[in-house]
Amino acid sequence: MPARIYQPSKTAMQSGLANTKAWVIDFEPEVPRRVEPLMGWTSSGDMRQQLRLCFGSREEATAYCERHGIAYQVFETTPPKRRAISYADNFSFKRRDAWTH
Repeated sequence: MPARIYQPSKTAMQSGLANTKAWVIDFEPEVPRRVEPLMGWTSSGDMRQQLRLCFGSREEATAYCERHGIAYQVFETTPPKRRAISYADNFSFKRRDAWTH
């Protein structure tokens, strides 16, 4: 079963960069999910789908997979091209242009 190693992106409800610096290992499902006929819930017999491992760096995550004999794929993320500007930056003393109305 291959594992995915990646850095999670920030959610749409998140303005900061918290929880985006760690590297995560998620396991791909071995067995497809199935719908229970009685309740209609989705279930699976694969317990590794519930497992998520967090590491401080990509090298630590790949070393873990190699040490335990787990096949893996590394997905690199590109950094954002521009920094998000907040409303408070309009009134900053370090502003390039003068604030006018």
